[in-house]
Amino acid sequence: MTNNDILIRLRYAFDIKNIDMVEIFKLGGIDVTKDDVMNMLIKVKEDEEEPANYKKCNNKMLEAFLNGFITFKRGPQLSAAGEPVAPPKATGQESPNNMLFKKVKIALALTTEDVIDFIDDGGGIKVSKGEMGAILRNPSHKNYKECGDSFARYFLRGLTNKYRV
Repeated sequence: MTNNDILIRLRYAFDIKNIDMVEIFKLGGIDVTKDDVMNMLIKVKEDEEEPANYKKCNNKMLEAFLNGFITFKRGPQLSAAGEPVAPPKATGQESPNNMLFKKVKIALALTTEDVIDFIDDGGGIKVSKGEMGAILRNPSHKNYKECGDSFARYFLRGLTNKYRV
């Protein structure tokens, strides 16, 4: 699953408008135009050639979008003095699927049990708390586990089932 697929599925699950997509990217620290967003949301099959206007979403852009999504859903984080804190800089170093789980979990204030329920609802797969904990860990941790596309796909399908009704 590509980063563009993740954007398309998140947009559909939460019914995010194009203008809001631009705003979410801006909240994450990346300026994109409405045309850029439209070009990122073009569906391309694996065996097809990419259209000329297709814009590929890299890991850094996806992370910036997810950081902006947190701010969009929860509001800006405030420091102890009450001043808004800038969102973390996107590095793009982590697996996109693991990043998806962590950032959406934060944005929607979900518990690990909620995430497990979404995966079960989206694909009928039973995931243990231990497996989910390994996916949510820091990549430098010895028990870190990279998340596969099927878990991410089922999670997004479960989100769609809950929020798109």
